[in-house]
Amino acid sequence: MLYQFLSIFILFGLLSSCQKTPSLPYLGNRNTVQNGDKVDTIYQRISNFSFINQNGDSVTHNTVAGKVYVADFFFTSCPTICPKVKRQMKRVYAAYENSKDFVMISHSIDTKFDTVGRLNWYAQKMNAKAPMWNFVTGEKADLYKIAYDYLLTALEDPKAEGGFDHSGSMALIDRKGHIRGLYDGLDEQKVDLLIRDIAILLKEK
Repeated sequence: MLYQFLSIFILFGLLSSCQKTPSLPYLGNRNTVQNGDKVDTIYQRISNFSFINQNGDSVTHNTVAGKVYVADFFFTSCPTICPKVKRQMKRVYAAYENSKDFVMISHSIDTKFDTVGRLNWYAQKMNAKAPMWNFVTGEKADLYKIAYDYLLTALEDPKAEGGFDHSGSMALIDRKGHIRGLYDGLDEQKVDLLIRDIAILLKEK
């Protein structure tokens, strides 16, 4: 009798845990602050930013405030990984195109060649529309700095094909500006995971 009771109890616990919404980790630096009798953890946030998108509109930290968003880095003349990553980004775009609480930001690291007009051409080529998917440019120092914030790579490298070295990963940011995931944009299964994880963050309060 006791064995049967324990078995039912364990089974109920397993079923309950399976029904819970999975939680995503917080990436980056963290600090602890004493708050009375408890210790609060302060997680890394994306710094304030200001860029210009393919329509000539400002895209800032206020644009994404209270929203879930995905960020990546590219340049329109990239001869290597960018086209492959952008094909995967289009899958993300298609999955959440009608969501008012989700945004995508693709940062160009070729500030000389990728003008607003060039980014507009590229966005049309991708069938991508702002304000849902923003292809942005800005000051070189600001673009490279925020790549560091996102835990991604973006820098000039004369030895790299195309003249730039950048990550092919996508960063997933929650409504409060915390990094909650990094996903290889060249791996379709990792992008499947990203699409799932966006839904998890959209449900978070």
